Amino acid sequence: MKKYLMVFFISMVPLIELRGAVPYARVFGLPMLPSYIIAVIGNMLPVPVIFLFARKVLEWGKDKPYIGRFFTFCLEKGRKGGQKLQEKAGRGLFVALLLFVGIPLPGTGAWTGTLAASLLDMDFKSSVIAVMLGVMLAGVIMGLAAFGLLGAVGAIFG
Repeated sequence: MKKYLMVFFISMVPLIELRGAVPYARVFGLPMLPSYIIAVIGNMLPVPVIFLFARKVLEWGKDKPYIGRFFTFCLEKGRKGGQKLQEKAGRGLFVALLLFVGIPLPGTGAWTGTLAASLLDMDFKSSVIAVMLGVMLAGVIMGLAAFGLLGAVGAIFG
């Protein structure tokens, strides 16, 4: 039970998220499906809060002593992510957000994607759905990678 709780909490941590929780589950020999479900839930739990409040809190704190630099960094990271999404997506912002969150690269994920959606004034429902589908895609990719299946496919076709 403790290991499943760790999967849950790791998936909630910014920048690590599900991308770190799924390999953790694999290393500790946890079954993939329950670990995947727990990691998706843990990664999605902060999403509505981020969408509804993060922008307001970051705007409020960007000029405060001690926290201002970090808050400004977070706002800039969200804005840059949002600009990249908008440039590449045009009118297909939903799919772009899904792929931004779903392709497990450094600096992408539910936290950054949700903040970017908020800064782009996307509507709540489509943002949460796109982020959830992206988190699920990232979980599948990380699960395949953790079990070595991506390497095996590369060896076969490489």
